[in-house]
Amino acid sequence: MVTIGIFSAFTPQNVMYLLGGLGVTVGVSLISVVLSLIFGSVVGIIQFERLPYFSKFVGTINNVIRNLPLLLIIFFVYFALPKIGIHLPIFWATVVAMSTFESAMLAEIVRGGLESIDIGQFEGARANGLSNVQTMVYIVLPQAYKKMIPPIISQLISLVKDTSLAMGIVLSEMTYRGQIVYAQNSTYIIPVLAVITLVYFILNYGLSLVARWADRKLA
Repeated sequence: MVTIGIFSAFTPQNVMYLLGGLGVTVGVSLISVVLSLIFGSVVGIIQFERLPYFSKFVGTINNVIRNLPLLLIIFFVYFALPKIGIHLPIFWATVVAMSTFESAMLAEIVRGGLESIDIGQFEGARANGLSNVQTMVYIVLPQAYKKMIPPIISQLISLVKDTSLAMGIVLSEMTYRGQIVYAQNSTYIIPVLAVITLVYFILNYGLSLVARWADRKLA
């Protein structure tokens, strides 16, 4: 009977429903990853450059965001922003919240990576006539990102896992849909959670393999 209950959890309708949730999870993750890498890099560079007043201001905001719970940021974006006239669908509210939080985390990684580069690299580039922007783009960032790959991938893995927090605003992602499926029958709980666990493992292990490949490629 238990075996029958396990397999009955995966009817064609339930499987398609869970796959739809996986699509939402992957969509949120991919968009958030791209935005986080872009904005996190910009904020990290601003903090590293120590621009008068501006870098300190940006760094203060970044520290505030980093020390807030992600779930609180999700709630703020979805429930508080509409009070000032900014209405976002659940999907995009999640993307904005996660991108904001992960950008703050990645900014610290970028700043630390830039500070690990020997000062002679900056001086040598400028001595050869490169501008600050050219020095950063062509000389410093390639070396810094090589060192930052492991912590960046680790943070992005956390991002993928944290998409499940969006069930707090009823985002129809994989974990939320899994909850709906096993609410039909208590015998569905173990098989559905096992499949969700496996899917998260595959996604995150895939990211770790990409990190290893990139590390070897840039060695």
